[in-house]
Amino acid sequence: MTDKRLQAIETIAPFRAATRWFDGPAVQTALTGLMEPGIAVHLANPFETLAGPAAFFETALAPLANALTGMERRETIVMAGADAHGDWWVGCCGYYCGTFENSFLDIPPTGHMATMRFHEFYKVADGHISEFQGMWDIPELMHQAGVWPMAPQLGHPWYAPGPATQDGLAYEGRKDSDAKASFTLVDDMLTGLGKFAAGGVEAMALDKYWHPHLSWYGPFGIGTCRRIDGFRNWHQIPFLNALPDRTGGNHPGGYFADGNYVAVTGWPNMQATVTGDGWLGITPAGQKITMRSLDFWRCENGQICENWVLVDILGVYAQLGVDVFARMREMTKARRS
Repeated sequence: MTDKRLQAIETIAPFRAATRWFDGPAVQTALTGLMEPGIAVHLANPFETLAGPAAFFETALAPLANALTGMERRETIVMAGADAHGDWWVGCCGYYCGTFENSFLDIPPTGHMATMRFHEFYKVADGHISEFQGMWDIPELMHQAGVWPMAPQLGHPWYAPGPATQDGLAYEGRKDSDAKASFTLVDDMLTGLGKFAAGGVEAMALDKYWHPHLSWYGPFGIGTCRRIDGFRNWHQIPFLNALPDRTGGNHPGGYFADGNYVAVTGWPNMQATVTGDGWLGITPAGQKITMRSLDFWRCENGQICENWVLVDILGVYAQLGVDVFARMREMTKARRS
């Protein structure tokens, strides 16, 4: 692993340490020291883009910590690398968890242990964070609270584990040669996905890139899928049927590898028109949307074995004029009163 990768990861160490067992003043100090006052903090719906570390703390982090008492940050993957522009990114995958004792975004508390997956990316330069892109699986909290205001998901509603190899945090021993091979594998796979419009399923050649028993950990709203046929049945087929003109790759963000891991960010990183039925229960009315997806892949022996995917599902509904939170509040108003 190059010194620059270790330096990039070390840059965000104060924030990671302060949120390990959430310490409000320490988190504020870390953010103020790492971020410029007006930095763009991109956080998925309903937060959208916040301006600076104070807004990030006061609008998002502090309310979450208030809801999940004793909140801790449990990471499963930490990685770093340079993108095609030479910008350095650090990617972190894991869960915020605690005792769900107070409401969050009007999601009613359960009094029990609760978890919420996060994918967070930090662009770092000169010892500072110059951009943040993050996604929290807020629908996961809705599911745990027993208030599901969206269409039933097709995949399995499962809480994604860390890597099967248990090496997601062993970043010091990763090799640049593995990073290059992993990046090429994932990049070729994504290029293959883009061939669907011209050549259909065969042109994508999924079995060339994916392990036959791959695990695809989607967000709540889509769910987890196992094997190539599970990925196709519970995510890809409904997705492509509904959004046949979807295009990707135009993402202002990072796309980088670290050892056997590859990650991609984007705000947004996909555009499409909803012209078909079957995805998220959305009515096909020709709506044009953009999508945000923050992904991690793990490669092994020349195949992709695991893929952690968070999509801004709430942001998609919002673009279509559906206020998921308003519907949830209607479902829970008797409970809240």
